[in-house]
Amino acid sequence: MLTSLRYLAGTAGPSGLGSRTTAEEATAGAGDLRHVTAIITGATSGIGAETARVLAKRGARLVLPARSLKAAEDARARLRCECPGADVVVLPLDLSSLASVRRFVASFLDLGLPLNLLINNAGKYADRFAVSEDGVEMTFATNYLGHFLLTRLLLEKMAETARETGVEGRIVNVSSTIHSWFAGDDALGYLDRVTRRKIPYDPTKAYALSKLANVLHTRALADRLREMNANVTANCVHPGIVRTRLIRDRDGLITNTVFFLASKLLKTIPQAAATTCYVAVHPAVAGVSGKYFADCNEAAPSRLGASSEEAAKLWSFSENLTAEKIQKMMSVHVSAGGFRLQVQSSNTDRGMALA
Repeated sequence: MLTSLRYLAGTAGPSGLGSRTTAEEATAGAGDLRHVTAIITGATSGIGAETARVLAKRGARLVLPARSLKAAEDARARLRCECPGADVVVLPLDLSSLASVRRFVASFLDLGLPLNLLINNAGKYADRFAVSEDGVEMTFATNYLGHFLLTRLLLEKMAETARETGVEGRIVNVSSTIHSWFAGDDALGYLDRVTRRKIPYDPTKAYALSKLANVLHTRALADRLREMNANVTANCVHPGIVRTRLIRDRDGLITNTVFFLASKLLKTIPQAAATTCYVAVHPAVAGVSGKYFADCNEAAPSRLGASSEEAAKLWSFSENLTAEKIQKMMSVHVSAGGFRLQVQSSNTDRGMALA
């Protein structure tokens, strides 16, 4: 109850910031960011676009991956209009395709740029069941697995940049409080069953699972970075629920009251981008890794999201699932884990089996 009241009032937490803080306010203490090169997925609209705008305004060089190059070019034009001289690179990327992720990483590495900041922001909510070209349920493939491989392939570049510049690298995974909506302890078993159509597809549960995976990924990733002795941190954030246009008749006292109360719970896009920007560049977060943030303050994830055992299981599963792709890109040997992926030859009947 106290947390809810603080949220509604916009009361500042230990960081001095709160639910009504905007992205610009959250980066006020970050100073000049001209030394920072950042990759931001999903930066053509919404929270990602605001994140890109605020970082560009502070001088950061941006790399904007996008499935639609036109949308990315339009985003670059908007950024340069507001921030003349902004250094913005556009590259194609479809996160639902592991092959596309590999091509993006190869193109980025060919540019010879440093990499200080990776913001895994892109996400989708699929109303209908679909599988990716790799045979993985589409929401999980886009929101989590593509980002897992993207991060995995860029880790050495980030560690190298941090060593050479002395500037801490940061990885920010955008999750959601909806990760706590996933009920049950068998996340991978659920993914297997829904992918093979053994159970009905529930779009909200699929989305919640993908966001839980973002939280678990962060926990396991922070451990790997420590093992690498890399000057790179990994944290995840809940941006908040964004205020959007509500298309509905608003006649009557009850309806108007509901809409009024809802407006107090929702955030504007600048407010929703605040936590991402805070964790990405604020000096107060230096050295902090493996944590979950909401309203620009550390918060507690769900019980399942806090499980080291579940994080390790998901990491092994994901590493095995993408191991061949990683070897082709980085020549890194990955031992076989306890999972396997079976992709049927038919596009209409692809399935995943957990061994």
